[in-house]
Amino acid sequence: MSFLKRLLTWWNSQTIGTQIFTARNGHKVGEDSQGNIYYQTADSKRRWVIYNGEMQASRVSPDWHGWLHFTWDQPPSAVPLAHKAWEKPHLENLTGTTAAYAPTGSIRAAAPVARADYEAWAPK
Repeated sequence: MSFLKRLLTWWNSQTIGTQIFTARNGHKVGEDSQGNIYYQTADSKRRWVIYNGEMQASRVSPDWHGWLHFTWDQPPSAVPLAHKAWEKPHLENLTGTTAAYAPTGSIRAAAPVARADYEAWAPK
């Protein structure tokens, strides 16, 4: 079943075509903290990532994102980027999950705030 998923879909992992291309042309450059593996061709004209788990672009850290998009030539595994003390660690996009941000007063908040200044409209 997993072979059939990989043959027919792209979101369950790398496709068969990507796996063959990676085996023939890919040179492993590095791996990030989430287990995603980064590759490039011998001439450095193509760069790509093989995700560990769900294929979600927001799981790529800013360091590796810059390398994938040719912002800098050296990968973070060879030349780590300097981070400021105030920078928070990278998080993937949590929209649509239970861990997504819910501001005060949101109906998704654990305990919505009771408002005395609002009266819901009700049809008569």
